[in-house]
Amino acid sequence: MRKLLLILLTFSIVSSCDDGDIINVDFEFGDTFVACGELVFYQVKENPFESLSLQIVQPDWTLEKLIEVDITTGLLVNDEPIEIAIEGTANQFNYRSYNSNPAPLFCNDVPPSDIQINEDLSSFSGIGIINVFLLEDDNDGIPAEMEDANLDSDMNPATDPTDTDGDGIPDYLDVDDDGDNVLTSVEIEDDNLDNDNNPLTNLRDTDEDGIPNYLDTDDDNDGTLTIDEENAPADQNPANDYTDPNIADYLNPNESATLPATAYRAHPINQVFTITLRVEGIQFPTITQDVFDMGSLTDSRLTNTRLVTPEF
Repeated sequence: MRKLLLILLTFSIVSSCDDGDIINVDFEFGDTFVACGELVFYQVKENPFESLSLQIVQPDWTLEKLIEVDITTGLLVNDEPIEIAIEGTANQFNYRSYNSNPAPLFCNDVPPSDIQINEDLSSFSGIGIINVFLLEDDNDGIPAEMEDANLDSDMNPATDPTDTDGDGIPDYLDVDDDGDNVLTSVEIEDDNLDNDNNPLTNLRDTDEDGIPNYLDTDDDNDGTLTIDEENAPADQNPANDYTDPNIADYLNPNESATLPATAYRAHPINQVFTITLRVEGIQFPTITQDVFDMGSLTDSRLTNTRLVTPEF
Protein backbone atom coordinates (compact mmCIF):
# COMPACT_ATOMS: atom_id res chain seq x y z
CA MET A 1 0.00 0.00 0.00
CA ARG A 2 2.85 2.36 0.89
CA LYS A 3 4.45 1.58 -2.51
CA LEU A 4 1.22 2.39 -4.35
CA LEU A 5 0.85 5.65 -2.45
CA LEU A 6 4.37 6.66 -3.41
CA ILE A 7 3.70 5.87 -7.08
CA LEU A 8 0.46 7.88 -7.04
CA LEU A 9 2.22 10.79 -5.34
CA THR A 10 4.99 10.75 -7.93
CA PHE A 11 2.51 10.65 -10.78
CA SER A 12 0.64 13.61 -9.29
CA ILE A 13 3.84 15.70 -9.14
CA VAL A 14 4.82 14.85 -12.71
CA SER A 15 1.34 15.72 -13.95
CA SER A 16 1.54 19.05 -12.17
CA CYS A 17 4.86 19.78 -13.84
CA ASP A 18 3.48 18.96 -17.27
CA ASP A 19 0.56 21.32 -16.75
CA GLY A 20 2.78 24.12 -15.51
CA ASP A 21 0.83 24.28 -12.21
CA ILE A 22 3.80 24.00 -9.84
CA ILE A 23 4.78 27.65 -10.33
CA ASN A 24 2.14 30.32 -10.03
CA VAL A 25 3.28 32.94 -12.58
CA ASP A 26 1.38 36.00 -13.67
CA PHE A 27 2.93 37.09 -16.97
CA GLU A 28 1.56 40.62 -16.71
CA PHE A 29 4.83 42.54 -16.62
CA GLY A 30 3.60 45.78 -18.16
CA ASP A 31 4.32 47.18 -21.59
CA THR A 32 7.89 48.48 -21.23
CA PHE A 33 11.31 46.94 -20.67
CA VAL A 34 14.85 48.22 -20.17
CA ALA A 35 18.30 47.36 -21.51
CA CYS A 36 21.88 47.20 -20.37
CA GLY A 37 25.20 45.67 -21.36
CA GLU A 38 25.83 43.98 -24.68
CA LEU A 39 22.93 43.13 -24.75
CA VAL A 40 20.30 42.31 -22.11
CA PHE A 41 16.62 43.22 -22.29
CA TYR A 42 14.69 42.75 -19.05
CA GLN A 43 11.51 43.49 -17.12
CA VAL A 44 11.01 43.37 -13.37
CA LYS A 45 7.92 43.63 -11.23
CA GLU A 46 6.91 43.56 -7.58
CA ASN A 47 4.21 41.59 -5.79
CA PRO A 48 5.54 39.07 -6.44
CA PHE A 49 9.17 39.91 -7.22
CA GLU A 50 9.82 38.46 -10.67
CA SER A 51 11.78 39.16 -13.84
CA LEU A 52 11.88 38.22 -17.47
CA SER A 53 15.11 38.70 -19.38
CA LEU A 54 16.56 38.05 -22.81
CA GLN A 55 20.34 37.96 -23.03
CA ILE A 56 21.43 38.25 -26.65
CA VAL A 57 24.76 36.60 -27.43
CA GLN A 58 25.68 37.88 -30.87
CA PRO A 59 28.96 39.38 -32.12
CA ASP A 60 29.04 43.20 -31.85
CA TRP A 61 25.45 43.46 -30.60
CA THR A 62 24.83 46.75 -28.83
CA LEU A 63 21.87 49.08 -28.49
CA GLU A 64 23.77 51.63 -30.57
CA LYS A 65 24.09 49.05 -33.36
CA LEU A 66 20.34 48.42 -33.35
CA ILE A 67 19.57 52.10 -33.91
CA GLU A 68 22.37 52.78 -36.40
CA VAL A 69 21.39 55.36 -39.01
CA ASP A 70 22.83 55.88 -42.48
CA ILE A 71 24.66 59.22 -42.32
CA THR A 72 23.70 60.07 -45.91
CA THR A 73 20.00 59.18 -45.98
CA GLY A 74 19.18 59.53 -42.29
CA LEU A 75 17.32 56.20 -42.49
CA LEU A 76 17.78 53.14 -40.29
CA VAL A 77 20.50 50.81 -41.52
CA ASN A 78 18.24 47.87 -40.60
CA ASP A 79 14.51 48.55 -40.54
CA GLU A 80 13.45 44.91 -41.00
CA PRO A 81 12.28 42.72 -38.08
CA ILE A 82 15.21 40.96 -36.40
CA GLU A 83 14.70 37.37 -35.26
CA ILE A 84 16.74 35.96 -32.38
CA ALA A 85 16.72 32.19 -31.89
CA ILE A 86 16.46 31.26 -28.20
CA GLU A 87 18.64 28.19 -27.72
CA GLY A 88 19.20 27.67 -24.02
CA THR A 89 22.82 28.66 -23.45
CA ALA A 90 22.87 31.06 -26.44
CA ASN A 91 20.37 33.91 -26.39
CA GLN A 92 18.86 32.93 -23.06
CA PHE A 93 15.30 33.86 -22.13
CA ASN A 94 14.80 33.55 -18.36
CA TYR A 95 12.02 33.74 -15.84
CA ARG A 96 13.10 34.25 -12.23
CA SER A 97 11.41 34.90 -8.91
CA TYR A 98 13.07 36.53 -5.91
CA ASN A 99 12.76 37.40 -2.26
CA SER A 100 13.08 41.16 -2.98
CA ASN A 101 13.30 43.70 -5.81
CA PRO A 102 15.70 42.19 -8.41
CA ALA A 103 16.44 45.36 -10.40
CA PRO A 104 19.92 45.87 -8.84
CA LEU A 105 20.98 42.40 -10.03
CA PHE A 106 20.91 43.24 -13.73
CA CYS A 107 24.12 44.38 -15.37
CA ASN A 108 25.68 45.26 -12.04
CA ASP A 109 29.39 44.50 -11.63
CA VAL A 110 28.88 43.98 -7.90
CA PRO A 111 25.31 42.68 -7.44
CA PRO A 112 23.78 42.91 -3.94
CA SER A 113 24.24 39.77 -1.87
CA ASP A 114 20.89 40.02 -0.07
CA ILE A 115 18.74 39.30 -3.15
CA GLN A 116 17.87 35.61 -3.31
CA ILE A 117 16.71 33.86 -6.49
CA ASN A 118 13.89 31.49 -5.61
CA GLU A 119 13.17 30.13 -9.10
CA ASP A 120 15.37 30.30 -12.19
CA LEU A 121 13.93 28.91 -15.39
CA SER A 122 15.48 29.14 -18.83
CA SER A 123 13.41 28.62 -21.98
CA PHE A 124 14.86 25.89 -24.17
CA SER A 125 13.21 27.21 -27.34
CA GLY A 126 11.54 30.26 -28.80
CA ILE A 127 12.16 33.25 -31.05
CA GLY A 128 12.71 36.86 -30.02
CA ILE A 129 11.42 39.34 -32.62
CA ILE A 130 12.88 42.86 -32.41
CA ASN A 131 11.46 45.77 -34.36
CA VAL A 132 13.17 49.17 -34.57
CA PHE A 133 11.32 52.31 -35.67
CA LEU A 134 12.59 55.84 -36.21
CA LEU A 135 10.55 59.03 -36.04
CA GLU A 136 12.24 62.29 -37.02
CA ASP A 137 11.01 65.86 -36.63
CA ASP A 138 12.42 69.37 -36.78
CA ASN A 139 10.56 70.62 -33.68
CA ASP A 140 10.12 73.97 -35.41
CA GLY A 141 6.66 74.72 -34.04
CA ILE A 142 4.82 73.72 -37.24
CA PRO A 143 3.13 70.28 -36.95
CA ALA A 144 4.59 67.81 -39.44
CA GLU A 145 1.18 67.17 -41.02
CA MET A 146 0.97 70.88 -41.92
CA GLU A 147 4.35 70.82 -43.67
CA ASP A 148 3.32 68.59 -46.55
CA ALA A 149 1.67 70.60 -49.31
CA ASN A 150 1.44 67.40 -51.39
CA LEU A 151 -1.28 66.31 -48.97
CA ASP A 152 -0.03 62.72 -48.69
CA SER A 153 0.62 63.35 -44.97
CA ASP A 154 2.58 60.15 -44.44
CA MET A 155 5.95 61.96 -44.26
CA ASN A 156 7.61 59.21 -46.28
CA PRO A 157 10.55 60.54 -48.33
CA ALA A 158 9.54 58.15 -51.09
CA THR A 159 6.23 59.98 -51.57
CA ASP A 160 7.81 63.34 -52.45
CA PRO A 161 7.25 65.48 -49.36
CA THR A 162 7.33 69.26 -49.66
CA ASP A 163 10.76 70.94 -49.73
CA THR A 164 10.05 74.67 -49.97
CA ASP A 165 13.64 75.86 -50.27
CA GLY A 166 14.88 72.93 -52.37
CA ASP A 167 17.80 72.23 -50.05
CA GLY A 168 17.20 68.47 -49.98
CA ILE A 169 15.64 68.53 -46.51
CA PRO A 170 11.84 68.16 -46.54
CA ASP A 171 9.95 70.84 -44.63
CA TYR A 172 8.89 68.51 -41.81
CA LEU A 173 12.60 67.97 -41.04
CA ASP A 174 13.82 71.45 -41.97
CA VAL A 175 14.39 73.92 -39.14
CA ASP A 176 14.58 76.69 -41.78
CA ASP A 177 11.81 75.99 -44.29
CA ASP A 178 12.49 78.92 -46.62
CA GLY A 179 16.28 78.65 -46.49
CA ASP A 180 16.88 82.24 -45.34
CA ASN A 181 19.07 81.24 -42.34
CA VAL A 182 16.42 82.40 -39.88
CA LEU A 183 14.89 79.50 -37.97
CA THR A 184 11.23 78.70 -38.68
CA SER A 185 10.59 78.67 -34.92
CA VAL A 186 11.72 82.32 -34.82
CA GLU A 187 9.80 83.37 -37.91
CA ILE A 188 6.39 82.06 -36.80
CA GLU A 189 6.36 84.20 -33.67
CA ASP A 190 3.51 86.72 -33.77
CA ASP A 191 3.85 88.25 -30.30
CA ASN A 192 0.51 86.61 -29.48
CA LEU A 193 -1.39 89.48 -31.03
CA ASP A 194 -4.70 87.59 -30.90
CA ASN A 195 -4.14 86.48 -27.27
CA ASP A 196 -4.78 82.81 -27.98
CA ASN A 197 -1.20 81.66 -27.23
CA ASN A 198 -1.11 79.84 -30.56
CA PRO A 199 1.35 81.27 -33.10
CA LEU A 200 -0.16 79.15 -35.88
CA THR A 201 -3.40 81.11 -35.89
CA ASN A 202 -1.66 84.40 -36.62
CA LEU A 203 1.55 83.61 -38.48
CA ARG A 204 3.91 86.55 -38.73
CA ASP A 205 3.89 88.22 -42.16
CA THR A 206 6.02 91.33 -41.77
CA ASP A 207 5.61 92.70 -45.30
CA GLU A 208 1.96 91.62 -45.53
CA ASP A 209 2.46 89.99 -48.91
CA GLY A 210 0.35 86.96 -48.00
CA ILE A 211 3.41 84.76 -47.47
CA PRO A 212 4.21 84.05 -43.82
CA ASN A 213 7.77 84.90 -42.82
CA TYR A 214 8.78 81.28 -42.36
CA LEU A 215 8.15 80.69 -46.09
CA ASP A 216 9.24 84.15 -47.32
CA THR A 217 12.80 84.68 -48.59
CA ASP A 218 12.50 88.50 -48.30
CA ASP A 219 10.59 89.08 -45.09
CA ASP A 220 10.49 92.90 -45.21
CA ASN A 221 10.16 93.17 -49.03
CA ASP A 222 13.07 95.62 -49.28
CA GLY A 223 14.61 93.90 -52.28
CA THR A 224 17.42 92.30 -50.28
CA LEU A 225 17.06 88.62 -49.51
CA THR A 226 16.78 87.87 -45.80
CA ILE A 227 19.74 85.49 -46.00
CA ASP A 228 21.97 88.38 -47.17
CA GLU A 229 20.91 90.90 -44.51
CA GLU A 230 23.80 90.32 -42.11
CA ASN A 231 26.47 92.49 -40.60
CA ALA A 232 30.11 91.45 -40.66
CA PRO A 233 31.26 88.99 -39.66
CA ALA A 234 28.56 86.71 -41.09
CA ASP A 235 27.42 83.95 -38.76
CA GLN A 236 24.54 82.47 -40.81
CA ASN A 237 21.96 84.13 -38.58
CA PRO A 238 20.31 87.37 -39.79
CA ALA A 239 18.08 87.33 -36.72
CA ASN A 240 20.86 88.70 -34.51
CA ASP A 241 21.82 91.68 -36.73
CA TYR A 242 20.36 95.04 -35.60
CA THR A 243 21.01 98.56 -36.84
CA ASP A 244 17.87 99.84 -35.15
CA PRO A 245 17.96 98.23 -31.67
CA ASN A 246 14.20 97.65 -31.80
CA ILE A 247 13.99 95.55 -34.96
CA ALA A 248 16.30 93.13 -36.76
CA ASP A 249 17.56 94.35 -40.14
CA TYR A 250 15.90 91.49 -42.04
CA LEU A 251 12.51 92.75 -40.79
CA ASN A 252 13.27 96.44 -41.27
CA PRO A 253 12.40 97.79 -44.76
CA ASN A 254 14.58 100.82 -44.04
CA GLU A 255 17.70 98.67 -43.73
CA SER A 256 18.88 96.77 -46.78
CA ALA A 257 22.65 96.49 -46.41
CA THR A 258 23.88 93.41 -48.21
CA LEU A 259 26.47 90.89 -47.05
CA PRO A 260 26.04 87.96 -49.45
CA ALA A 261 25.68 84.66 -47.63
CA THR A 262 28.21 81.93 -48.30
CA ALA A 263 26.71 79.02 -46.32
CA TYR A 264 23.56 77.62 -44.77
CA ARG A 265 23.40 77.02 -41.05
CA ALA A 266 23.51 73.48 -39.67
CA HIS A 267 20.10 71.82 -39.32
CA PRO A 268 19.52 69.75 -36.16
CA ILE A 269 16.98 66.97 -36.73
CA ASN A 270 15.42 65.35 -33.68
CA GLN A 271 15.37 61.54 -33.69
CA VAL A 272 13.18 59.28 -31.54
CA PHE A 273 13.73 55.54 -31.80
CA THR A 274 11.27 52.88 -30.68
CA ILE A 275 12.36 49.28 -30.06
CA THR A 276 9.77 46.59 -29.44
CA LEU A 277 10.33 42.99 -28.38
CA ARG A 278 8.01 40.05 -28.87
CA VAL A 279 8.94 36.49 -27.84
CA GLU A 280 7.19 33.52 -29.40
CA GLY A 281 7.23 29.82 -28.57
CA ILE A 282 8.42 30.19 -24.97
CA GLN A 283 8.93 26.80 -23.31
CA PHE A 284 10.19 26.72 -19.75
CA PRO A 285 10.51 23.32 -18.02
CA THR A 286 7.20 23.84 -16.21
CA ILE A 287 5.59 26.69 -18.16
CA THR A 288 4.57 26.99 -21.78
CA GLN A 289 3.39 30.21 -23.38
CA ASP A 290 3.21 30.66 -27.13
CA VAL A 291 3.52 34.44 -27.29
CA PHE A 292 4.80 37.09 -24.93
CA ASP A 293 4.85 40.78 -25.80
CA MET A 294 7.40 42.70 -23.72
CA GLY A 295 6.28 46.02 -25.19
CA SER A 296 8.71 48.83 -25.97
CA LEU A 297 12.12 49.73 -24.65
CA THR A 298 12.54 52.64 -22.24
CA ASP A 299 16.04 54.10 -22.53
CA SER A 300 17.46 57.62 -22.71
CA ARG A 301 19.71 56.53 -25.58
CA LEU A 302 16.68 56.27 -27.86
CA THR A 303 16.64 60.01 -28.48
CA ASN A 304 19.29 61.67 -30.58
CA THR A 305 19.98 64.65 -32.83
CA ARG A 306 21.62 64.46 -36.22
CA LEU A 307 23.09 67.53 -37.89
CA VAL A 308 22.70 68.20 -41.59
CA THR A 309 24.22 71.22 -43.33
CA PRO A 310 22.73 71.73 -46.81
CA GLU A 311 25.08 72.49 -49.66
CA PHE A 312 25.07 76.18 -50.49
